[in-house]
Amino acid sequence: MSDIPKVPRSAGRPDPTPPPMGDDAAGLPPEAEAEAEKHRFPCPACGSDLRFSADAGDLVCDHCGHVEHVAATGRAAWKQALRELDYEAALRQEVPAAEIIEVRTVHCDSCGAEIEMSQLEQAKECPFCASPIVTDTGAHRMLKPQALLPFALDEKTARAKMTAWLGRLWFAPNGLKEYARKGRKLTGIYVPYWTYDADTRSRYSGMRGDDYWTTETYRSDGETKTRRVKKTRWRRVSGRVARKFDDVLVLASDSLPRSYTDALEPWDLGELVPYEPRYLAGYAAEGYSVEVEPGFGIARQKMDRVIAADIRRDIGGDRQKIASVDTDVSAVTFKHILLPVWMAAYKFRGTSYRFVVNARTGEVKGERPWSAWKIAVAVLAGLVVVGGLLYLSGMQ
Repeated sequence: MSDIPKVPRSAGRPDPTPPPMGDDAAGLPPEAEAEAEKHRFPCPACGSDLRFSADAGDLVCDHCGHVEHVAATGRAAWKQALRELDYEAALRQEVPAAEIIEVRTVHCDSCGAEIEMSQLEQAKECPFCASPIVTDTGAHRMLKPQALLPFALDEKTARAKMTAWLGRLWFAPNGLKEYARKGRKLTGIYVPYWTYDADTRSRYSGMRGDDYWTTETYRSDGETKTRRVKKTRWRRVSGRVARKFDDVLVLASDSLPRSYTDALEPWDLGELVPYEPRYLAGYAAEGYSVEVEPGFGIARQKMDRVIAADIRRDIGGDRQKIASVDTDVSAVTFKHILLPVWMAAYKFRGTSYRFVVNARTGEVKGERPWSAWKIAVAVLAGLVVVGGLLYLSGMQ
């Protein structure tokens, strides 16, 4: 059994002797070369690197057009890969050694992203914030991904989705829109997530409110009038609710605001496939920075909101007040998965803007940029319209 590995916070410190690149890569130690080769898929026809194509659903060579099929996973292997891991065992640091891998990551000091890199890469730009980063040469022990959703949208389609989304932002700077249209390509990246299952039983106390109507008399303008008034009759209640949670999704990273990634839901988790490095060919991957235990804390917040809705339904009536909730949680399991997004990080006039596209559905979310002059023009136009209406009303 092995300890649960944690991503070190020193991952962003450059090594004084970074690994060579290009032809000099032959000087790497044999184990480093072997690790690099695990994630390199040369084309058997021309030797160029293959990449996973969202259109074809297979490995494709951009140089000669060769296509190599990704082998289908057998049912036994599929069930083994998608099995849940025991949460309590993980807290006791009793994760099986087979679930641990060593990966080389780089930490971005600007946004906190943990980007996985091959042994042959030395430096790159962070896909989450466009800041330059230098690699750490150390390998880090982490829980390996068990499953992923392959890319279903290609870069061209994702870019069109993002451009259309920007076009609907009336007060976005024109310069940013044009820069985004003519800028470099989006980056395809697999983002880490935890999913949690749990059985919950909750005891609650509260109040049930039932509305009723009465007729009251009042005086207005010297006359006696009547009106109907809605009132609420409250009574104390208590009870129990139970729910089984399945695949509560939690972003295992702090590099993006959770409001962004939550807005990309729902994900078609029923289409998860067992983790296979071939699906990552041509794409980047982010290592998790939120560990299993704090991730479950976020999952509990999501569960508690669902439980509160269950309690309100159980209380019934027209209105509900929840006074207390005591929840027992059992049979907690989890798994580590990767979900695909297209990322665009643009720096415009010294400010970074980030846009995220769900690489399965095309849903777009990002930071809304504002154009000061567009807002000023809109305000001025509004004042002109109001002034004109006042003038016309004064002429009558």
